[in-house]
Amino acid sequence: MAPRTIVEKIWDLHEIADLGGGQSLLHVDRILLHERMGPALLAGLAQAGRGPANPALVYGVVDHAVETLPGRLERSRGAGANAFVASMRERTAAAGIRLFDLDDPRQGIVHVVSPEQGIALPGCTLVCPDSHTGTVGGIGALAWGIGSTEGEHAVATQTLVRARPRRMRVDFDGRLAPGVGAKDMALALIGRFGAAGGDACAIEFAGEAVRALAVEGRLTLCNMAVEFGAWTGIVAPDDATIDWIAGRPFAPEGAMLDRAAAHWLGLASDDDARWDARRALDCSALAPQVTWGTSPQHAIAIDGAVPDPARATGAAREALERALAYMDLSPGAPILGTRVDAAFIGSCTNSRLPDLRAAAAILRGRKVAPGVKAIAVPGSAQVKRDAEAEGLDRVFREAGFEWRESGCSLCFFAGIDSFGGARRVITSTNRNFEGRQGPGVRSHLASPATVAASAVAGCIADPRALAAG
Repeated sequence: MAPRTIVEKIWDLHEIADLGGGQSLLHVDRILLHERMGPALLAGLAQAGRGPANPALVYGVVDHAVETLPGRLERSRGAGANAFVASMRERTAAAGIRLFDLDDPRQGIVHVVSPEQGIALPGCTLVCPDSHTGTVGGIGALAWGIGSTEGEHAVATQTLVRARPRRMRVDFDGRLAPGVGAKDMALALIGRFGAAGGDACAIEFAGEAVRALAVEGRLTLCNMAVEFGAWTGIVAPDDATIDWIAGRPFAPEGAMLDRAAAHWLGLASDDDARWDARRALDCSALAPQVTWGTSPQHAIAIDGAVPDPARATGAAREALERALAYMDLSPGAPILGTRVDAAFIGSCTNSRLPDLRAAAAILRGRKVAPGVKAIAVPGSAQVKRDAEAEGLDRVFREAGFEWRESGCSLCFFAGIDSFGGARRVITSTNRNFEGRQGPGVRSHLASPATVAASAVAGCIADPRALAAG
């Protein structure tokens, strides 16, 4: 057999039929639904007289349109129930689909919950009507976002038709310096090669810096693959992956885990596998990154300066000028010291336990600057419990952060959670488009550590300076 990449190996194992023209009918191992898209999808199936092919392989969550303020459970029932959540409860119950509701100890953001619970596993195929589904590639799953029509087909048949993706390998070489992490790697990659640099490929992230990341960091890296223009991202499973999965509720156990682990380790790309494209980034001198504009590709080192649109031409120049105008920044100005009104730690990108630990290490013994609204939203009820068991919630509260219930929250503006009057936000989320976090809100993407340092300083700040102090 010809040498293959990890994606090709997983693809071949799941191919039911080669349909010709590069198209395959694939078996889908897991389907995740959330309350923003799930109810309409399930309603469409019901109206067509269809139901799930295998309800046990479909999982529902409520995460996108839920408030995160304490006491939300009492407000979620009866006449005041959120319409999205109420509809999700009704539709999943009718279809016999398991739902992680607000009162379920497994509730949380779909891309946090699925690997955390062992629903997503190395080598499996997983889909969800959400663009950041590729997050779970961090444990070696082949996962991608789908639309409603594909979602109906997947639920009804446990299959999907897909074209074989182009193959790209991205090597992150060298060792990261203290205070620099997966979010900085992702932003640096997008900043260097552009938001379309992934060229709709299935990207394998590899290299010394990737192998040194905790599994949660690999999930962060794959979460940002779609912001790089990739179809999905993946990291080959290794011993760290297997140790991380062992003992999770839906993961295999005992001898079955041993057999699964041997299979998972065998999925690694062959040394002489062929790639359609390759990229590389040296991480040895990488600084914390932050965005200045309205695209993840508007990323610069935290000690860098806002670029000058005059150096570009045509449409590129116009786009830079528009971004500068929206962000109310001046060309050539240092990004350090830019005043912020709010700080947000959360989202499927950076809301796991190591993210909260990194932020808490900066916040411990310090206070949020006067006038800054600071919010921390754990990615799942399990993450929240684990953080509270370590006392991290006290660190956040004592520093002046609001400590919230789990959910997507202000990763995007749904009219439920709000920054109030705050207009410039430093945020650990994945998108900084105009209005993404609220009408007129200007969002600067960064790591949890950078968000925490900036909350304390009241302006965009280098976390390395506080860590050293």
